[in-house]
Amino acid sequence: MQSSPHILIVDDHREIRELVSRALATEGFRISVAADGRAMRKIMADARINLIILDLMLPGEDGLSLCRALRAESSIPIIMLTAKGDEIDRVVGLELGADDYIAKPFGSRELIARIRAVLRRTRNDGTADKPQRAKRYSFDRWQLDTGARELLRGDGVTVPLSTGEFDLLMALIERPQRVLSRDQLLDLARGRAAGSFDRSIDTQVSRLRKKLEEDPNEPKIIKTVWGGGYMFAPEVTPE
Repeated sequence: MQSSPHILIVDDHREIRELVSRALATEGFRISVAADGRAMRKIMADARINLIILDLMLPGEDGLSLCRALRAESSIPIIMLTAKGDEIDRVVGLELGADDYIAKPFGSRELIARIRAVLRRTRNDGTADKPQRAKRYSFDRWQLDTGARELLRGDGVTVPLSTGEFDLLMALIERPQRVLSRDQLLDLARGRAAGSFDRSIDTQVSRLRKKLEEDPNEPKIIKTVWGGGYMFAPEVTPE
């Protein structure tokens, strides 16, 4: 029997750490807590973490810097906590690779629902049914390894993907040469339950283009269809 998901809460407020820990423990999650980036890294070096709840405002290295560093080396799911409700904070967090965000103050039920939604998308809780899909997809000069959730370039370079990037790329790559609206991509890649907003798709597309395209300003793989949405242009070969 697989153990329950291990959640790491990174927040400098002791009351919030304790409140969230109690709520998640009641739902059967395993919990670790850290007050800053240094403590976070120490815990991650000693334990396998399934998801990180990361506060935006931290002493020293802030949440956005930690999110950027985490995403550069892994695809571990990240939910950002922020006391700010501005759209710009949400956009920046998603641009840096966060999988979801939640603004303080929040209810424990909402947080738990978001955690479960992200874990289902990442398949890290072992409960979601995995779709029948190929192990690799080849297109243009790339291969997508669905097991490792990595892009493999023709010259041997490996490019890691965040959960959001992987889900969006899968939505596109499984429907090549079809125009998909933002609403369709939200449903296919992130799901309405996650509370996503339309600009998140544009943000994820921009991030994918920076990794896939030779010139992100003149995209040839993920094309914009004005008034329609996006289209994955190259032919795709499943393996």
